[in-house]
Amino acid sequence: MVTDRETNQVYFSELLATDGRYRDAWRSITAALDKHGVRYGLLKGTKDIWCRDYMPVQQSADSFIQFRYEPSYLSAHPHLKTDPAHVLQVYGLRAQHSDINLDGGNVLRWTDRVILTDRVFEENPALTKARLHDQLENLFEAEVIIIPAIRSDMTGHADGLVRFYDRQTLICNRMADEYQYWQRGMRKVISQYGFDYVELPLFEYKEKQYPLSAIGCYVNYLEIGDLILVPVFDVPGNKDQEAIDTLAQVFSNRTIETVNINAVARQGGLLNCVTWNVLDDKV
Repeated sequence: MVTDRETNQVYFSELLATDGRYRDAWRSITAALDKHGVRYGLLKGTKDIWCRDYMPVQQSADSFIQFRYEPSYLSAHPHLKTDPAHVLQVYGLRAQHSDINLDGGNVLRWTDRVILTDRVFEENPALTKARLHDQLENLFEAEVIIIPAIRSDMTGHADGLVRFYDRQTLICNRMADEYQYWQRGMRKVISQYGFDYVELPLFEYKEKQYPLSAIGCYVNYLEIGDLILVPVFDVPGNKDQEAIDTLAQVFSNRTIETVNINAVARQGGLLNCVTWNVLDDKV
């Protein structure tokens, strides 16, 4: 599998750049990328800004897996469902197709390991858990590790819970800040696979008009090459500085940049959600 550190190009839905609600967020993100010479582009033909979910998963420099994109949480909102085949056709990209229903935001990659939440089982009820697990390992050519999803999270994605630092080390939401059932389930996974882990703070910030808000989640950062682009929130009760200090210590040989994209966060996602970063060996 291609790891985030190996990637050198990042794409965004064109909607992020053209929707006036996200003007300041787009400027902040691109300013940070420009500062460090990171190449980026826009994806046309998308229906929402969460391009991580509907774009294919990169397995190697010239190999992509396109999963079926029919998330249950969009069943009542078909106008928001992007057709991946259309986007791939526009850009002349080829990908191996899979009938497994899986969002990219629920796929965390290391070279020989992949982490998904157990939401993948709910999204594929026609397959037994064992059969689905085997099919995923064959597709990824990697060990598939299942962690518990947050039940109240509409998407059930992994990228708001944990990230790989290396094969044996995870960066995850602080256990004490999460639900007890998630703590128990996650500790079982950590024990089973012998993971070390670093905790990032998590806080809840309620705004009545934004019930899906992701404000308060720092683990949903963008990692591309040597750059770690971290969301900060600058709202009452924030833990911005603690998150920055922790990541700066963990990624001591990398570059940390921060951006405030609260307009995006209020819609339910953050930096990993709005990006599709790839290894382009032609760059």
